[in-house]
Amino acid sequence: MKESQIESYMVRKVKEHGGLCFKFVSPGNPGVPDRIVITPAGKTIYVELKTEIGRLAKVQKWQRSELEKRGADVRVLFGMDAVKDFLREVFGDAVHTA
Repeated sequence: MKESQIESYMVRKVKEHGGLCFKFVSPGNPGVPDRIVITPAGKTIYVELKTEIGRLAKVQKWQRSELEKRGADVRVLFGMDAVKDFLREVFGDAVHTA
């Protein structure tokens, strides 16, 4: 499955459960996570999406480290199963992941 398909699925499911799922674009600042998820309760989570066999680039690892040093919740999700697990964790068992 392509990363874009995984991303589309996550965006749709986050919105269905009342969250926001912004595309994180930061010109001149490569390696930032793909998405910023904001839950209905206001929790912010930075999400980098990869296919099951994807790898983080060096700059992505660095950006993740910099965000985490400042207390940010940063997740790297490898594949659709990881996204479904993330959705259940964040939005509870009410998430229908089909």
